[in-house]
Amino acid sequence: MHGPSSTAFSELLEIDGVCKALGLSYRNSNERPSFTREEVIIAGESFDLYKRDIKECIQALYGSPEHARYMCFTPERHYSDTDKTSRLYHDFYTGKWWWATQTALEKENPGATVIPVIISSDKTQVTLFCNKSAYPVYLTIGYLPKEIRRKPSQQGQILLAYLPTTKLQHLTTKAGRRRALANLFHSCMGNLVAPLKELGISGVVMQSGDGVKRRCHPILAAYIGDYPEQILVSCGYYGDCPVCMTTKDKLGEYPCTHLFRDPDKAVEAAKLIHTNLWVDYCDEANLKPVQHPFWEDLPYTDIFRSITPDILHQMYQGVMKHLVQWITSIVGAAEIDAQVRCLPPNHGIRQFQKGISTLSRVSGSEHKQMCTFLLALIIDIPHLTPQQSHNLSTATRSLLDFLYLACYPIHSDDSLDILEASLATFHEYRDVFAQLSVREHFNLPKLHFLCHYVRAIKLYGTTDNYNTETTECLHIDFTKDAFRSSNRKDEYPQMTRWLERREKIIHHTNYLTWRSTRSPSPAAASLDVGQRFDFPGAIRSLSDLKCTLTQQMAKTPTLRSVSLSKIEDTGSRGYGAVNFIPALKRFIAQFRHPDYEPWRQLEMAEFITFPFRTLPVWHRLKFRNEELYDKCTLDTVCAYLRRYNSRNEVIQHARFDTALIQVNGVEVDSNNYFKGMQVGRVRVIFSLPEGKLHGLLPANMTPPKYLAYVEWFSRFPSQPESYTGLYRLKKQSNRDGTPAASILPLETIKHSVHLYPKWGGTVPAAWTSENVLDKCQTFLLSPFRDTHRYFNMG
Repeated sequence: MHGPSSTAFSELLEIDGVCKALGLSYRNSNERPSFTREEVIIAGESFDLYKRDIKECIQALYGSPEHARYMCFTPERHYSDTDKTSRLYHDFYTGKWWWATQTALEKENPGATVIPVIISSDKTQVTLFCNKSAYPVYLTIGYLPKEIRRKPSQQGQILLAYLPTTKLQHLTTKAGRRRALANLFHSCMGNLVAPLKELGISGVVMQSGDGVKRRCHPILAAYIGDYPEQILVSCGYYGDCPVCMTTKDKLGEYPCTHLFRDPDKAVEAAKLIHTNLWVDYCDEANLKPVQHPFWEDLPYTDIFRSITPDILHQMYQGVMKHLVQWITSIVGAAEIDAQVRCLPPNHGIRQFQKGISTLSRVSGSEHKQMCTFLLALIIDIPHLTPQQSHNLSTATRSLLDFLYLACYPIHSDDSLDILEASLATFHEYRDVFAQLSVREHFNLPKLHFLCHYVRAIKLYGTTDNYNTETTECLHIDFTKDAFRSSNRKDEYPQMTRWLERREKIIHHTNYLTWRSTRSPSPAAASLDVGQRFDFPGAIRSLSDLKCTLTQQMAKTPTLRSVSLSKIEDTGSRGYGAVNFIPALKRFIAQFRHPDYEPWRQLEMAEFITFPFRTLPVWHRLKFRNEELYDKCTLDTVCAYLRRYNSRNEVIQHARFDTALIQVNGVEVDSNNYFKGMQVGRVRVIFSLPEGKLHGLLPANMTPPKYLAYVEWFSRFPSQPESYTGLYRLKKQSNRDGTPAASILPLETIKHSVHLYPKWGGTVPAAWTSENVLDKCQTFLLSPFRDTHRYFNMG
């Protein structure tokens, strides 16, 4: 017997027959547990720990009726081939950890159900001044698909606790202060996860949102954090690897030959506290002597294996940050900025109008943007020898390959082999940075951790299952907004109360939304046991990774009437489509007589006259994939002029994008993405006026609704360049020097492409991002805009 608690209503509903007698469609209250305050005493001082009961938090997530239809309660093995020889890894349940843990647990407790517990923590600043910080700890479970866990709006993560943020200034020595802070962290975390010690072994009966009861064993599966957090959790020494026995002076060795950290040795050393052997055993295990690490008694938990990769801090804010600095030192800051300013614009690619060398406090998203054009910055460096240039290109390309492969939302055994091969290639050619005097050694913890990515993906699924980018987003909702809602004095009681009320409001809002739609409750829906639906937008196959795009055009044109002379005008106020009229005549002749020989079609085009002088013009073509991304615009092809204000000042530069276009008469090969394709620059997107076609086409012939005037680049060579791995393209010209161009149906445009100019040395002073596609003659095709584009073109 016990008094009423935050779960009392759920316990009432669990009584057999109550829900049926009351005619309820739901089977639990699904309310988040309340916060409690406890004192933790370290070094003679007491500190406040605001926490929730971890068991109740797991129950709240496990019993959520909104997510019941998307939850996976058992591990699964997915394969990319019918022979089941190549595994697929995407969500948490496809990893090997869950399968192995379930097997081990079944031997001792038949009928058990593993609940993978995922914890993340990260100290964050809540004020710009006064240096005030908070230390939130978040919890989620592996049953939820990663798409729900990554979105704060889906309520798939719970704020478990606020840890103390004291700096222990009363301790005079730095070493003593560091030891006390580590002990404080592990004491607080031990308090939080203490219920898991018994629950992981004996289990507890829980009812999921679909009404099914199971004996559940919550087990710590993964711990998400940046490098300082990983060292703190694993009790390792700063500079060493938190996963294996590699020390700070051996991090540059590849391949990694050191053994993984032994959890049994670590636990044995932790148990020897208060004995003379404690410090010696900790030294032997390469661990700091921390009093009672929180993981020492957790069943089926290998804390070192639980440390997961971190794309945000290890790749973007770590390895790629170093790479940008190295390349800047090699090329020179002034030249780097000149190249960045001259890159042609493209959808989703940021224009750094002032360059990148002067940026301060560069964020992860900015480093992510830099990676889209990083390879362009090392093309044609004048002072390098050909061998140095080739080695630099190969090393940079291999590291970019690793980054984009590591970001895949789905992996196969084959793609993981390529991931490991790209890392091996980088280490083979990395000495070029030492030869160019920008790096003396490669003993970098974040670079070393790349050796463990393949293992982690096979254990826990792809890296988007455990990226700290999610933690950074949670800081806004659970910490910073909560702090701003307080009066900044004794803030934690106010923050926790505000969060509890906010969660209840969100829960009630969801209920009202469900009632207003009058749709069946997820809990009451007729789901078979074990039946599961994919969350909208989930990528579960390699075909989803291709992300086929569909076109979306505005119903009305941007400009209803544009004269043919303005379309052909090459000045700053014209579209620059110099051969528009001859190209349109050829298109009409070809459309009327597609079976005629080319010379005869050209002869007919000579006698075609237009019954119109203006055309409707569109400035944008948008692309979507509604199956995966709903109404979100994933790509755009732009073709518009300069815009001027009333003082004749330029307020928007002209932009005519390049695109990948399907060539008529050539079959598309699913195994060769570029077969039947050619790159062209879109100058005009237009439509023929419907009421004035009687003199051009027979009444029984209807032309395509939308057309595009395109200036062609050369066809794709049989192979890309050996060092950069990029296809080299040149602009095609007619005999009179004008660009080779055609008019074609808009539907043949597949998506935009980003081109890197071949600088040929230093950047000419006359080149800008607006005119570089006009001035430069040779380009390299970039596949680095996003993971979908890289999968198709890389």
